[in-house]
Amino acid sequence: MSRGVLVTGADAPIGERFVRALLADPSVGRVLAVGSRPLDEAMPFEDERRLTYLSVNLTRERRVHELLFGPARDLGVEVVVHTAMGGSAAEQGKAVHAMNVSATRDLLALCERHPTIKTFVLRSYAEVYQVQADLPVLIGEDHPLNLSPNAPQYVRDRVEADLHACVRMGLSPLRIVVLRCAEVLAPGTGSQLFDYLESPVCLRPIGYDPMLNVLSAKDVVEAMRMAVHVQEQGVFNVPGFDTLPLSLCIQKWGRLAIPVPGAWMTPLYRWRRQLRGHDFSYGMNRRRFHYSGVLDGRRARTVLGYTPGAPIDWPGLG
Repeated sequence: MSRGVLVTGADAPIGERFVRALLADPSVGRVLAVGSRPLDEAMPFEDERRLTYLSVNLTRERRVHELLFGPARDLGVEVVVHTAMGGSAAEQGKAVHAMNVSATRDLLALCERHPTIKTFVLRSYAEVYQVQADLPVLIGEDHPLNLSPNAPQYVRDRVEADLHACVRMGLSPLRIVVLRCAEVLAPGTGSQLFDYLESPVCLRPIGYDPMLNVLSAKDVVEAMRMAVHVQEQGVFNVPGFDTLPLSLCIQKWGRLAIPVPGAWMTPLYRWRRQLRGHDFSYGMNRRRFHYSGVLDGRRARTVLGYTPGAPIDWPGLG
């Protein structure tokens, strides 16, 4: 039976691709795509019969209420997939927290009171996990989260939104699914690693070559599509196809790697941000540039049926 799906963040690259995947899925009925930009500025979609696009400020609870108890109810939406979250690590402050955390909390609370919505899917991030020398390299869903008050807001907001969805499991009438996705190595996704690799020369700390796992846009979209149809709730790690050391990642991107003392990394990349406007922050990535951390995707494979199948299109191999 076809089901209606509401997608937030539909005007972002991953959200737009996900909407297209839903429209190609015969088991999905109407799609309500929600973005921050007006229709004439958002990505055009071809299938107008099954698609409705609305521009909604998700930080305004009244607007979200009107969205859910107006168009979403009229279209018979059963599943909400929440992907809208600030992408830049440089964004900070109350307005960013409102978008990343308060909007998630309010959306989930309103969905719990909704007459047709049965499933809430949160696209979360592998950045919520703690990575350090004395923790396992293979990260399961029970791995410790990064709860440090000194973590960047980019990380703290994602942990807070993730935890809010998790604590509602078992208490909520909804089926709640949290997808902790590996970093999507693609433009327009807020990927710190993508921004890092945009430099012709990539500095890395001497003596360290951690293992990374990266996710393609195609695979993250497929994992979210599978979550729309899942009958179980819970937390699922979503790894990517490619697991490789940082040095090989740099090589496959066609860049030159230069090892430097670790103490130099923060000031050098701070100057890069100031001079060239790049988003990469070494302070935010210091632990994973020293210690390996790879998502264990066994639960997603068993329950969702998800197995990464789309490798990164490495530009250095072309």
